[in-house]
Amino acid sequence: MNFIEELRWRNMLHDMTPGAEDALNSEMQRGYIGFDPTAPSLTIGNYVQLMLLGFFQRSGHQPIVVMGGATGRVGDPSGKDKERELKSYDELDHNLKFQVEQMKKFLDFDNTQNPAIMVNNLDFYKEMNVLDFLRDVGKTLTVNYMTSKDSVKKRLESGLSFTEFSYQLLQAYDFQCLYDQMNCKFQMGGSDQWGNITSGTEFIRRNSSGKAYAVTTPLLTKADGTKFGKSSDGNIWLDPNLTSPYKFYQYWINSDDQDLSKYLRYFSFRSKEEIEALEKTHQDDPRQLKQILAEELTTRVHSEEAFDAVKQVSEILFNKKASPEFLKGMSIDALKSVSEEIPCVKINVDWLNGSRNILDFLSEGTNILTSKSDVKRAIKNNAISVNKEKVLAEDFVLNSDMLLHQKYLMVENGKKNKFIIEID
Repeated sequence: MNFIEELRWRNMLHDMTPGAEDALNSEMQRGYIGFDPTAPSLTIGNYVQLMLLGFFQRSGHQPIVVMGGATGRVGDPSGKDKERELKSYDELDHNLKFQVEQMKKFLDFDNTQNPAIMVNNLDFYKEMNVLDFLRDVGKTLTVNYMTSKDSVKKRLESGLSFTEFSYQLLQAYDFQCLYDQMNCKFQMGGSDQWGNITSGTEFIRRNSSGKAYAVTTPLLTKADGTKFGKSSDGNIWLDPNLTSPYKFYQYWINSDDQDLSKYLRYFSFRSKEEIEALEKTHQDDPRQLKQILAEELTTRVHSEEAFDAVKQVSEILFNKKASPEFLKGMSIDALKSVSEEIPCVKINVDWLNGSRNILDFLSEGTNILTSKSDVKRAIKNNAISVNKEKVLAEDFVLNSDMLLHQKYLMVENGKKNKFIIEID
């Protein structure tokens, strides 16, 4: 795989410095992307750059992940119209530790040819005092040079603290350290990082008399012009505890048809021939193509088991013929996902000890219906089901043996009103 050619056909190449392509074609190179731990988890916004590192590694080069233990404490002004709120050191350290484990899922750190490497840039600074920084780092670039960068220029009118102004120096010095210590000649990132990255190539030219390179991707936007990576509910996280695998899957299923070609190129490891063949086969059925992409990503980001649970959730929510046996066979993770998609009523385990009549359960225990009369009417109309089995009589009794995984019950009132009862 030729890295630059791969980016070109995928429309993932925004810019690169002169000589970058020749250097990549001449021998195995090391290249890095930095990730600041300012959030509790990586998001699909970060995943663009994880894919970039993935393509870099699959092209025979060696990717370096730089975790921003230092830069995260300062805050990157790039792409921001106001000052970031500083995170506590404890929060940043907690985030970093979690994100390190996430990174291990997405790059190959174990192969013998070009294993991924992980670095914490706090190691570059922890023995350095402020005077050393000002003399050895701050002296490299002029203020005029730094203020010419878009990430700084756009903030000068609205206000920019010295803290965020110095971020450019930190990122540039990171690159110099990686060049000096690991012969890393490439830094990659989104196009909004171009100024910070080229500051790093300048550091290397001035302080190490070396030649280094920048490669950037376009900032990914959706068909409506908004920034990729968020839904109406906020960030799409790569942590299943923050965004369930089902919601993650549904994000791709519900994406705009106009974005599908772009997403296939950015997020699928399939070849050009495979992707073009899929687009041709499913040109009249974009939903089928979305399902293929959503399956690939859900399996890779989460797991085969998580995708199986997603299929179970879809089956129980949308297939009117789903059987009681199917529901009873669902995993507890799948049932948890169902509880996040339909109304969930929590009741204390003591309330269900022994047995409960359906009239009391629906009108008093869960308030799914407002009165016993309403429950009687619904039963008479054949509308009530418990765990996919119709309730045919008013003397129907529930007990703890009916619980799915000792925790859940599913109640339906008609075709559209579904509820999960969760036992605390």
